[in-house]
Amino acid sequence: MTPSFQRQDAELQILCALPGRAHDLARLGLLAAPGRAPVVTVIGKYNHGKSRLLNELIGMAAFSVADRRETLVLGERLHAGVCWLDAPGLDADVDAADDGHALQAAWLKSDIRLFVHAAKEGELDAAERSLLAALRSDAQRSKRQTLLVLTQVDQLVDEAQQQKVMQAIALQTAAMALHAVSSTRYRQGVDAGKRLLLERSGIPALQSALKRALEGVAEARWHEAMLLFNEIQAELLQLQAARQSALQGLCHEQVQQRLRFDTDLIAVLDKVAESMRAVLAAPGPDHSLTPDSFANQFKLTPGKLERNRLQVAYSTACIEINAVLLKHGATELPLAQQTSVRSLDSVMVAVMGVYVKYRRDLGEIFCQVPGRERLLHEFSRYYEASVDRVALARSVAAAGQALRAADQALAAHVRCTPSREAP
Repeated sequence: MTPSFQRQDAELQILCALPGRAHDLARLGLLAAPGRAPVVTVIGKYNHGKSRLLNELIGMAAFSVADRRETLVLGERLHAGVCWLDAPGLDADVDAADDGHALQAAWLKSDIRLFVHAAKEGELDAAERSLLAALRSDAQRSKRQTLLVLTQVDQLVDEAQQQKVMQAIALQTAAMALHAVSSTRYRQGVDAGKRLLLERSGIPALQSALKRALEGVAEARWHEAMLLFNEIQAELLQLQAARQSALQGLCHEQVQQRLRFDTDLIAVLDKVAESMRAVLAAPGPDHSLTPDSFANQFKLTPGKLERNRLQVAYSTACIEINAVLLKHGATELPLAQQTSVRSLDSVMVAVMGVYVKYRRDLGEIFCQVPGRERLLHEFSRYYEASVDRVALARSVAAAGQALRAADQALAAHVRCTPSREAP
């Protein structure tokens, strides 16, 4: 497997654990790409002179310029070791597709942003202020620089109006450095060889600021890569700990539930066995085995009295056991064992059967070790098959799978540790 595929596989494992980190993982992947040129992106509203500014900065007509909506998708040109991106104008189309391209360039691909605002528009509007504030906040965090550029200053009436606009914008941006430029003056200066026009255009000063910013790209990339790596690692560790705690909690509950069930079941079987021994210790012959004759079918015989006594004892035992099953949610049969006769679909019927019980039966069932062990085994088996226990077991399995995913994501993330040698 190639390093590229290995990284993609690692990123996929991390993304499964932290879907909210998709953008950061994509950015981290770009930062890790070897030999990637520094990226400068110009962003701003439609018809604010972005494309023309880029053309003058790089010294060629690389991007289309028009008085109508011209840049529909992200334009890209590699020049002098720098990748220049021309983003579509913000708010230029009704479905905001252009905004998506512009913001992708600003947040994902860029190392340096040129935030462009046309001088003729006066102050920044609310959307521009919000985006610029977000870019400045990101600059403090990631060290990616944003240069604020006031374009088309030649369209203002005079120097006084330019100063007025710049002062108003300075108040909006907490005195952020503002580069006032005129692509028209710069082109006129180049074509006519007039040094004064070149200087007044502001383009040379902006080029110098860009040069200084580009010199810091490698260090900024390293800082941002480590920042994102450490943030994702910390979140993965937190996720791992949370899932470990969740799994331990569920396993503890699973054990405690079974312990409570076993304790209650043993206690009721002990109580039933003691009561049944007293019933079976009655003196005299076992009249329950003596069938009644036709002549005695309507008479109260010793056999009837004995069978009734045994039945009452058996029913009492079943009621007490069933109360424990009911307490722990284990009274109904699993769906696969249910029948068309609803009255038979109970754990008590499945374990105890429906046949008549005599003294010997009651002794074997409740008072002898094999019978008692069978009851413990059967009732416990149906308890584990109850709805709540099955649901809990599934939760435990899911929690275990989630923890394994977090473990795998953390291991995968370690394989993506940034290299200082990366540009």
